Amino acid sequence: MNISKELFQFDLSFIEYYLFSFLFVCGNLLFPWVVHKLPLGGPRFLPIYFFVLIGAYKFGWKVGLLTAILSPLANTLLTGMPSLMMLPTVFVKGIALALIAAFISKKTNKLSFTNLAIVIIGYQTIGVIFESIYLGNLQNAISSVIISYPGLLIQLALGYLILFFIKDYGKLSIPE
Repeated sequence: MNISKELFQFDLSFIEYYLFSFLFVCGNLLFPWVVHKLPLGGPRFLPIYFFVLIGAYKFGWKVGLLTAILSPLANTLLTGMPSLMMLPTVFVKGIALALIAAFISKKTNKLSFTNLAIVIIGYQTIGVIFESIYLGNLQNAISSVIISYPGLLIQLALGYLILFFIKDYGKLSIPE
């Protein structure tokens, strides 16, 4: 009797989890669409990672992973970007970003530029290693980080500001 009650229990946190994930994926559709209007907009500003950072740092690894996986898939299906060739790299960087951001946030339980810098350096390092192996060219992988420094600075500065302004919202109790 208790089992059936639990199965049909309305759980707001479950809805919040999917709602926030959906909103972050939508943000990761809109932001890249706008940024790709600029010359080298995608590689320079790395818009597809922005809401992964926000989602994972604020709401944990599940929201971060869902955003990191669904955003590139939706973008590729709807806009053709990232290209199928770059999709594995985007997945690895996004997943690394989600896991590192959630870990740092949970371990330190505070927001700081240093914490966000560690997250950004961490996922970019994993990305460079993967990209150099996947594409067989370390120089191209390092060049992509150099080209993307404006986006990395935006992730740091704007990411900090957004996380600061939503700090009082509270953590979601994500269903297991």
